[in-house]
Amino acid sequence: MVKTHIPGFPRIGAQRELKFALENYWHGKSSRNELVDMAKALRMQNWNIQAESGMDFVTVNDFSLYDQVLDHSVLLGVVPQRFSDGSCDSFDNYFRMARGHAPSGSATRACEMTKWFDTNYHYLVPELSVSQQFILNPEKLLAEIAEAQQLGHQVKPVIPGPITYLWLAKCAAEEFDKLTLLPALLDSYKGLLKLLARKNINWVQIDEPALVLELSPKWQEAYRQAYQTLSTCGTGLKLLLTTYFGALDTNLDLTAYLPVDGFHLDAVRGGDEFIRFSERLRSDQVLSVGAIDGRNIWKTDISAVAQRLKSVAAQRGENLWLSTSCSLLHVPVDLEQETGFDSELYSWLAFARQKLAEITLLKQTLQGESSDQLAANLRDVTARTQSQRVHRIEVKRRVNGLMPQDGDRGLPYTERAIRQQQKLQLPAFPTTTIGSFPQTTDIRSVRARFRRGELDEITYTAMMQAEIKDCIERQERYGLDMLVHGEPERNDMVEYFGEQLEGYTTSQLGWVQSYGSRCVKPPIIYGDILRREAMTVSWSRYAQSLSDKPVKGMLTGPVTMLQWAFVRDDQPRSETCLQIALALRDEVVDLEQAGIAAIQIDEPAIREGLPLKQSEWDFYLQWAVYAFRVSASGVQPETQIHTHMCYAEFNDIIQAIADMDADVITIETSRSNMELLEVFTEFRYPNEIGPGVYDIHSPNTPTVEQIQALIEKAATLIPAGRLWINPDCGLKTRGWDEVATSLINMVAAAKILREQRLAA
Repeated sequence: MVKTHIPGFPRIGAQRELKFALENYWHGKSSRNELVDMAKALRMQNWNIQAESGMDFVTVNDFSLYDQVLDHSVLLGVVPQRFSDGSCDSFDNYFRMARGHAPSGSATRACEMTKWFDTNYHYLVPELSVSQQFILNPEKLLAEIAEAQQLGHQVKPVIPGPITYLWLAKCAAEEFDKLTLLPALLDSYKGLLKLLARKNINWVQIDEPALVLELSPKWQEAYRQAYQTLSTCGTGLKLLLTTYFGALDTNLDLTAYLPVDGFHLDAVRGGDEFIRFSERLRSDQVLSVGAIDGRNIWKTDISAVAQRLKSVAAQRGENLWLSTSCSLLHVPVDLEQETGFDSELYSWLAFARQKLAEITLLKQTLQGESSDQLAANLRDVTARTQSQRVHRIEVKRRVNGLMPQDGDRGLPYTERAIRQQQKLQLPAFPTTTIGSFPQTTDIRSVRARFRRGELDEITYTAMMQAEIKDCIERQERYGLDMLVHGEPERNDMVEYFGEQLEGYTTSQLGWVQSYGSRCVKPPIIYGDILRREAMTVSWSRYAQSLSDKPVKGMLTGPVTMLQWAFVRDDQPRSETCLQIALALRDEVVDLEQAGIAAIQIDEPAIREGLPLKQSEWDFYLQWAVYAFRVSASGVQPETQIHTHMCYAEFNDIIQAIADMDADVITIETSRSNMELLEVFTEFRYPNEIGPGVYDIHSPNTPTVEQIQALIEKAATLIPAGRLWINPDCGLKTRGWDEVATSLINMVAAAKILREQRLAA
């Protein structure tokens, strides 16, 4: 009989229970035991949901208090030296690695954080030394296996694969070939598998998403070496080698002949590759087909998928497993919590719990069982394709009418910069922030009361204006040169705009983990995008009226508005992105006409959207860069366009970033100690740049000396006349006390540099 399972389940909780438990512990509002108990209850709940939905295995070790890669680093003993000072126990040291700070222990620099492949999930980058020792600490994994088994579940533990782990890691101090560590790493994996074999486990899921990348021969050979070594462990465990986020392509034969007992393939992004792959397997090997989309929220056409699977089901029989394409970490927990969607939209959607039901329905369909659920599924997916609310002819005509010059600012940066400086009169090393300021409990309460109808619009506007006025006054006291309005009216940088653009809809409780306790609620793009009226102009106009200093208008860019939403799957993403770009272009023009002299169009997701296969980069970068330029190019040369990027490796697309032609780009560099700027030793970035000088995701407050040292390091790579000084991201997650001290220190460091420049 066909078996069912999933690669992973959301861990944050349907009501964000883990988020609140973590933050209460960090802030001293609850005990460690309370956090541990909440985590245990969530794991139990997740396993019960899987079992009750008909899954033959429950997935164990997909749960984490912060990040699964960080968990694996701790399991392997990969703990950087700066966390080995003995100032706290292992529990709090884990959070020091994640955040640089914990309820106990000394503060230090947190581990670098970057995007998990092409998702908006952030993982903590392992730091490896040339003499790295791997020492197993498997207690967490073994304890969770025991918990699940005591509840009577058939357990399938999941661990990151050795090659993907090395691929994701960085060299901590000096560059070396990470693969030289593979033999020692494999010894630890063999030891771990032997421990698991004693726990009455049949299958272990071993995740190797790096197999969907375009690997060099050296890394391909590493896969052969690694799995040949693991296959000789003699543990009796069966390994399910799991890939996702794309097709294997040139790695198909390499993967198919690795000596493991089963494989999981992504049949959503990988198309019908699983059919060819199945033909290469032995009859006794399992093929798990990820046929239900684990990264998007649209209901699956079960009849169509069953037809795709028909030949493989006949060929593999009981050795066919059904699953989601990847972990359900990337989608919200439960659609049944939502009461705000109209019945039509609701009928098109499936969140994590509903995707489990889809797996079961797919299994029943393949086994020839007809049901009312299958008929209802077909009715719903057909209705979506025929809905009149999806397509707008006026939007399509405008996109089709775009010309190359619509992405042109009219004058080159060198000429624009002169005009902008004449208008803005900024000092050397100008200081600014990325946009948001602390989202206090009071601010969130006011927004919630307004949504519930407890405040009228006049009262709400007055209260938000009071917050904006406070933000402006604070920035002037701190001495910042270019101000922001603080964004008190915004719940999220993408959701806020999704609530105002037609073609988007938003959920009530559709939370998805971004990192640690940080959750986002991605809007849903169901149709063509249209801006009916201005979205930010009144707030920006008011803020600018309060100060003689320039106040930036703040927008989220078209690529990020695409990437950080659940996107319609019935047209090319490039077309949807251009629709968003045109809506934003209208907003940019309106901001300029309202007297806003600098406008920031954030694009933190542009690197994240890069295809995993380098051969596909050029096409993506062509339309992504053009979309940004379309959004920014409706204004006069005197208007200064900013953009912001964070938590991704930008060096490999630096030319495309330059091609965006923003007048100023601010980027995250503090966690990497300015390593991301090393690209400028070879690439002459043509415009202005603000490398982040302190990590806003850590509660540590930077000193003047620390900020000054980072700026001086940046100044060796970027001409001082084009260097801005700013934090590395928005400040909404921080408290005012730490924000005030950090920004005052930042401004002080900038003044020291100005004095030094004048003295020279």
